[in-house]
Amino acid sequence: MNKKFPFDPSIKHHLIITISLAIWIFVFLYFTEPFDVNVFSDSEKLIYLPLYGVLGAICYVLFLPVQHFLYLKNNKNWFVKTEILFFFLFIFIGIIATRLFYLYVIVPGEPFPHDLSYQLKTIILPVFATILPIILFGRFAFGKYKNKKTEAQKIEIKGQGNYEGLRLYLNDVICIQSSDNYIEVFYILGDDLKKSLIRNKLSIITAEFPQLLRTHRSFLINPHHFVQWKTENSKLFTLLSHHIEVPVSRTYQNKVKLVLNSTTE
Repeated sequence: MNKKFPFDPSIKHHLIITISLAIWIFVFLYFTEPFDVNVFSDSEKLIYLPLYGVLGAICYVLFLPVQHFLYLKNNKNWFVKTEILFFFLFIFIGIIATRLFYLYVIVPGEPFPHDLSYQLKTIILPVFATILPIILFGRFAFGKYKNKKTEAQKIEIKGQGNYEGLRLYLNDVICIQSSDNYIEVFYILGDDLKKSLIRNKLSIITAEFPQLLRTHRSFLINPHHFVQWKTENSKLFTLLSHHIEVPVSRTYQNKVKLVLNSTTE
């Protein structure tokens, strides 16, 4: 449950999912005609069935602020348990919204409307059975695409003044250590470990590259290279690839543990 789930926070991509959801609900209802849809005339179908699609889209959009809150609360991580929570909430609100829409828009004032159990069996559950895999696939695909772009992202660690900078793939960076007015970048070139000394401040690099994790006032690490924990003389360390050992100060311990434990689960 605490395993990371591929997730893309881009509003643009979630709006694409929203539009696809609305269209699919309309198409499903129009061609399968569940729940007395066949009693509608062709003109009524084109009025009411798109509204069901809009209703589904609204239910999805309403959760985007909640989704954003959960994403930030988890330090810009998204987990399998969070994705399951999202779908449970979406289904719950979807059932309520569909029921209210039926009672107050489709059959307002009808003395004997279909009960909720009949509506669940004939329209709501069949619709959810078809749209949930599509939503899940869309969210997963956009998340994997974002992760792939991040892994292939080249970054430039600039030096101050005329000092030479360093351009390399993000996931080739193992860690960065502060050294007076310089930073020492540990990175992979081919299969070899390399180090470059650049005149810059660790605070600037921290702000510029939020993908890197602050573990100590003098260290930034790339969670991608985390191997295991180490405790020595009551002090906590992270062991990274290429046998690099980085201290974790008490100030950053909670956040570091949260991020790194979720990365390895």
